[in-house]
Amino acid sequence: MGNLTVEEKRKVRKPLLWIGMASIVMTFAGLTSGYVVSRSALLLDNRWLQFALPTAFYAATAVMILSSVTMVWAKAAVKKGNISALKMALTFTLLLGLAFIVLQYSGAKSMYDQGLFFTGPESNTAISWVYLIAFMHWLHAISGILVLIVTLIRARKGAYTSTDHYGLDMSAIYWHFLDVLWIYLFLFLAFIR
Repeated sequence: MGNLTVEEKRKVRKPLLWIGMASIVMTFAGLTSGYVVSRSALLLDNRWLQFALPTAFYAATAVMILSSVTMVWAKAAVKKGNISALKMALTFTLLLGLAFIVLQYSGAKSMYDQGLFFTGPESNTAISWVYLIAFMHWLHAISGILVLIVTLIRARKGAYTSTDHYGLDMSAIYWHFLDVLWIYLFLFLAFIR
């Protein structure tokens, strides 16, 4: 991409983002399908452990939704040329993203403290699936946090204006995608137990 103009790079980046998000959707479709198949097989002989999701997962969901609200605030601010509000909104979004990770860790620790282990002789397939699905989303959330850090740094350097905020737009698309993905996973795990 070295010899491409800025406009040509932008035309390439957005489709690549959508392709990347489609591959993430396919990954989680495979994981949730595997969960359903395992659950169906193990329910037949009563080997599927049913348990309540940690309350930290509920709080993490609320935090993730709030972080999308602050990202909407960031986009509205930049469109109005309010760079100070943009930086504040991105900072809040980043902090909420970090809070999400902390709450997810707290939820996993809560499961572990209850004797719900990912692997080992005392583990259960149901628990292992929850850990795996949550862990995969954590990895993607960490990638989203890295994107937010870069976006915030660029905002602090004055890279975004009311007429040129392409990088922020790309970050927002990915962050909202991660939010929707977590809500889907949370509802899936909450209702298909």
